[in-house]
Amino acid sequence: MTTLIPDPRQFLLDLYAGAVAAVSAEKCLPAYLPQPPEGGRTLVIGAGKAAAAMAAAVEKHWAGELSGLVVTRYGHNADCRRIEVVEAAHPVPDEAGRQAAARMMDMVRGLGEKDLVLCLISGGGSSLLALPAPGITLEQKRALNQALLKSGAAIDEMNCVRKHLSAIKGGRLALACAPARVVTLLISDVPGDDPGIIASGPTLPDATTCSDALNVLRKYDIALPEAVRRHLESGEGETPKPGDARFAGHSHHVVATAQQALEAAAAQARAAGITPYILSDAIEGEAREIAKMHAALARQIALHQQPFRKPCVLISGGETTVTVRGSGRGGRNAEFLLGLAVALNGQPGVHAIACDTDGIDGSEDNAGAVFGPDTLKRAESLELKMRAMLDNNDGYGFFKALGDLIVTGPTRTNVNDFRALLIL
Repeated sequence: MTTLIPDPRQFLLDLYAGAVAAVSAEKCLPAYLPQPPEGGRTLVIGAGKAAAAMAAAVEKHWAGELSGLVVTRYGHNADCRRIEVVEAAHPVPDEAGRQAAARMMDMVRGLGEKDLVLCLISGGGSSLLALPAPGITLEQKRALNQALLKSGAAIDEMNCVRKHLSAIKGGRLALACAPARVVTLLISDVPGDDPGIIASGPTLPDATTCSDALNVLRKYDIALPEAVRRHLESGEGETPKPGDARFAGHSHHVVATAQQALEAAAAQARAAGITPYILSDAIEGEAREIAKMHAALARQIALHQQPFRKPCVLISGGETTVTVRGSGRGGRNAEFLLGLAVALNGQPGVHAIACDTDGIDGSEDNAGAVFGPDTLKRAESLELKMRAMLDNNDGYGFFKALGDLIVTGPTRTNVNDFRALLIL
């Protein structure tokens, strides 16, 4: 251990806190607010885990009149007075989300050319704006959503399917706003920051097709109700495409990204005298496989000072996936750290943190967990079987037994995974 970092665990916790603070709505959103419309009204709509915090930031910094409705996850509310906040379920949609989406579509109809629609979008909006296409039930969408979540499908694949089974996503919300101008502000939770993928792009055109959605469902061998199959095969679920004249005059801005969070953490590490290396802001793949890659790099540094000299910290973001085969309590960040523990097998000098920036690791109550060189011995003393628990997708159970879960509560922002490996 270096005297520069007397408490590695606290150092990593501070990096995570700094990363989250850097992408808060209050910090990132105000600079992108448009001018109030002349002679028209401003309607605020939106959805996502950060939607309530974004709405609160708009209220604080908006000069003109304001009204609207946003949908956020249960427990992710914020203090808004002019914009109504509705809470609904995530990651599997519920009736509250369906009703809110239907109300939102009714609110935007009948607007005029001088009106402005300010749409606030962040990760989680796909489940929170749950308005099935005609002929498809909410229960059918719920079942497909659950199957996709367990399949290991990437976020762009899941959202491709969601867009083509929806009456609001994939640009349809923007079309309902016509002829009003739509300005969309987004906090990105997707690798690559494609605004059309974030929350399944309710106000943006969509380049994917019904055929693409069918291919995703076939790839993961997901059984389809006949109504869903007909909807996709007939092309009834097709979305408006890029170049569609109905999107003319609209604009969008991604106001917060994973890269901003990683750069904030890197600056914080540098200030503490530790050299940071940002590996990527867009890492995807099975959490346990990504863990093996990180472990191999950390071991090479610890043993051979290659490709970086220690002390250093490796920082990365993106969105890993978990193909669920066991019955344990997981979360992709807990799975990553348990995979890392197995791969490092007690390697001295390596400490790590993996958390979701929204404060919720999947559907559990923790943001993620921390790991240290003593994790293996502590686990053995409690007779915890690391490999067996990894096979059972029970990262939550493993780190809970060790007292190493990180519980922050909702952060009201969301730029996806944050990982940091400190090598001393």
